[in-house]
Amino acid sequence: MLTALAPTLAGAILIARTKAFVILDGTLLPIDRIAADTPYHSGKHKRHGMNVQVLPDPFGRLLWTSPALPGSTHNLTAARPHGIVETLTDEGLKY
Repeated sequence: MLTALAPTLAGAILIARTKAFVILDGTLLPIDRIAADTPYHSGKHKRHGMNVQVLPDPFGRLLWTSPALPGSTHNLTAARPHGIVETLTDEGLKY
């Protein structure tokens, strides 16, 4: 039900066009996994987790979140399959 209410990237871009800039950031959501699940282990944070890209406005209000990827995925690498950087650039938005 929450997924149905969540804005799409295109919807978030429409809102972002009214802002001076938006922030593109990745965050690690901690999960409980066993040591054998290496794709989910983040070396940077030294724990298992899921990498989620977030797009908040300048005041920190959340506009969009990406689907989760394994925690070992670098933030820029995680942004590429969702087309975040290309979409923001095509729209002429500063991030």
